[in-house]
Amino acid sequence: MVSSCHRARQSRSPPVAHAGLTVENSAALAALKGSKMARQIVFSPKAARPPPTYSQAVRAAGLVFVSGTAPTDPTTGAFRGTTVQEQTAQCLTNIQAILEEAGSSLDKIVSVTIVLADEDDFAGMNEEWLKWFPSNPPARQGAKLPARIPGLKVSIAAIAEA
Repeated sequence: MVSSCHRARQSRSPPVAHAGLTVENSAALAALKGSKMARQIVFSPKAARPPPTYSQAVRAAGLVFVSGTAPTDPTTGAFRGTTVQEQTAQCLTNIQAILEEAGSSLDKIVSVTIVLADEDDFAGMNEEWLKWFPSNPPARQGAKLPARIPGLKVSIAAIAEA
């Protein structure tokens, strides 16, 4: 025979947890729900200035989210490099500057998205990529550039630990 106390414990749903808080600690949970996540806009003068529609990066939740970064020379504003290898190197140079401004670094990158204008450039991009990440590379996904931008061969976005 199951006691009524045991039945009550079985039917009660488990406490809802959020960041280590449970329903039993409802005052702290209510405060958490009303709070906004702190975010910091990151800008490095050592990387190309983005258009007004997005930031170079945003630091939030212990991570740095770097926007898609073109191989733009921060001094001239023009694309640097004519090969995908040269452009990949410039993208990573820009990302490195942005991450350093945010207090992070290339070795803290956990995931990247690489966008190529031409899928035939995949091998050349990988050739340069391996120079920057010879071991323990970050997770990665790829896509094809949805629109042709004259001279642009590659763009790279990254997420890194702060």
